[in-house]
Amino acid sequence: MKQLEVLLKNTNTLSTIGEIQKEVNSLVFDSRKVEENDVFFAQKGTLVDGHQHIDSAIEKGAKTIVCQDLPETLHPLVTYIVCQNTAVVLGQMASNYYQNPSAELTLVGVTGTNGKTTTTTLLHQLFRKMGYKSVLISTIKIVIEDTIIPTQHTTPDIVTLNKILRQAVDSGCTYGFMEVSSHGIHQDRIAGLHFKAGGFTNITHDHLDYHKTFKEYIETKKRFFDFLPKTSFAISNFDDKNGSVMLQNTKAKTLSFALGYPADYKARIIEETLGGMHLEFNKQEFWTPLIGKFNAYNLLLVYGVCIELGLDSTEILKSLSTLNSVDGRFQTVRSEKSGTLGIVDYAHTPDALQNVLDTIHQIKKQDQKIITVMGCGGNRDKEKRPVMGHVAGKNSDTCILTSDNPRDEDPKQILEEIKAGLVLNGLTNFLVIENREEAIKTAVMLSGKNDIILVAGKGHETYQEIKGVKHPFDDLKLLQNLLNEKL
Repeated sequence: MKQLEVLLKNTNTLSTIGEIQKEVNSLVFDSRKVEENDVFFAQKGTLVDGHQHIDSAIEKGAKTIVCQDLPETLHPLVTYIVCQNTAVVLGQMASNYYQNPSAELTLVGVTGTNGKTTTTTLLHQLFRKMGYKSVLISTIKIVIEDTIIPTQHTTPDIVTLNKILRQAVDSGCTYGFMEVSSHGIHQDRIAGLHFKAGGFTNITHDHLDYHKTFKEYIETKKRFFDFLPKTSFAISNFDDKNGSVMLQNTKAKTLSFALGYPADYKARIIEETLGGMHLEFNKQEFWTPLIGKFNAYNLLLVYGVCIELGLDSTEILKSLSTLNSVDGRFQTVRSEKSGTLGIVDYAHTPDALQNVLDTIHQIKKQDQKIITVMGCGGNRDKEKRPVMGHVAGKNSDTCILTSDNPRDEDPKQILEEIKAGLVLNGLTNFLVIENREEAIKTAVMLSGKNDIILVAGKGHETYQEIKGVKHPFDDLKLLQNLLNEKL
């Protein structure tokens, strides 16, 4: 139980009706989960307005209601707290509920379309290698020291976030590395958190099913930096044309990184092979087993963050040279018999797919063919589907269009929309095989000695979501088994 008056400290509330010097139980924003003495937060969401469920929450035992609009009838035993934005107050009260754990950590948030998972994971790996206890909150998983917690969203709800951060602090963690999604920013799922640093990777066509316009998507990402305090720092990719935009209104110390544009942290790719890259960061050279220009950017952001947090440059580069690829991000498997190389990557945007294929072209030999297996997720941005089809077709010798996570959509319709991007551009080097397993099998069958197979879109995911059901499916395991069998 917590004291309501304590939970309301330093929150953006407008007025209060009723007693605040009382004990409350949990903070709940789903009326179906309300129990006795809970605080219920009536949030105005994109699909549901929590104000419609205030009566139901009170019936289930809620004794405090946080809302933007007061109900017409007020219950005499209930405290009503009025605010301008319920989600923001939820974040502030959640922080208070768990004794502000983010303020006890050096918390680094990374946002952008591509690279968030890789960058945060590499930061977590590096700090652990250098002896610091840290927590990772990513799309793939949440890690507190050796404890792994499965995750459903890139940015968890703010109550869960504070609970995780409190657990991390109590476990001795002093650093936190967190992906910050555009959905999480827009829905105020990071409200009340104390960030020491914010990093921007890039921004490309994605999530327009949610944000509606690219301008709105950019502005949402920018909000993260707008709210950083002056005690923090913001580091942005200046090779991205919107990199400087992110820093326009921030109060934080501003820094830049780039491979091409003049920047505070500068990188150069000296050599790139299938075994890794020889890189130069701010005039210091090192080798990394990671592959691709996109990973040079990810590593440079990691390097910049580490320098700004006070770590030694030489020690950082030594540790960077030992870090391996992140699950589902340019993971490779090879057939020992045929030499065929399989690559599994999470690339699910046109830019990410282009980056992966560009990398393959840069390091492949002239006689090696590229076979790409790809699809697009259902209930997501439809505009990118033909673009991704075109990217896959023009950069591959053979492209196999298949089902990704169709969710509630008809997979055949999704495939038609991807196919349009190839047909309209006069490309005929493709097959359409709806069944993903058959598509990957066909790619292996079509591949010759030393050819390269890229399976894109699902990366680390170990399921395929169809009509609300997640069926076990692992691209990497399937590809590995098929290549091991290939003569």
